[in-house]
Amino acid sequence: MAWFSKLFGGGRAEEPAAAPVTVEEYKGFRIIPDPIKEGGQYRVAATIEKEIDGAVMTHHLVRADTMGSLDDVLSISAAKARQVIDEQGDALFR
Repeated sequence: MAWFSKLFGGGRAEEPAAAPVTVEEYKGFRIIPDPIKEGGQYRVAATIEKEIDGAVMTHHLVRADTMGSLDDVLSISAAKARQVIDEQGDALFR
């Protein structure tokens, strides 16, 4: 019945993009761009991590923005993550 759910849009609509993993350190946070491939486009997404009191805290950032270029979406994903860190700081994990 898997073909039936695919026919009507069931199943996973989003796939992680096959991209080289680059970790950026920014103000004590780690940013890992992780765009999501959707058809011929890539959705802006990133993982933001920070170690607080010995525990690694993680936030998954997913935006509505999509782009056709993998290089562009990697750059924009990192920029959006930096913006969120600037705006929210540690409150991101509360």
